[in-house]
Amino acid sequence: QVQLVESGGGLVHAGASLRLSCTASGRTVGNANVMGWFRQAPGKSREFVAGITRNSGRTNSADSVKGRFTISRDNANNIVYLQMSFLQPEDTAVYYCAADLRSGYISRYPGNYDYWGQGTQVTVSS
Repeated sequence: QVQLVESGGGLVHAGASLRLSCTASGRTVGNANVMGWFRQAPGKSREFVAGITRNSGRTNSADSVKGRFTISRDNANNIVYLQMSFLQPEDTAVYYCAADLRSGYISRYPGNYDYWGQGTQVTVSS
């Protein structure tokens, strides 16, 4: 069993930065092949934000956040981070951390992920 707990969300002005953290308990972040961040805005479906592989640390991110958001992982301490810079109102959403224990590639499809956190709210005002 894996439990994922996100933290670091909040209310910020446009242009600000936030760092989200996802702390895992149970089976470790280090055992998950891929860790991902997704987000869901009101009335919209859950969308992929960024992912990172376990072994190579290879990353992939959505075009909408490229150059602004960076994902990283600390396998020893079971933490995955999402550094968000130059936040915009359209980034407002609940952000979820997810673990894929099986795939060998970074999937953008939520159904590929086995475990999810409860989410943390990020609100960006203009």
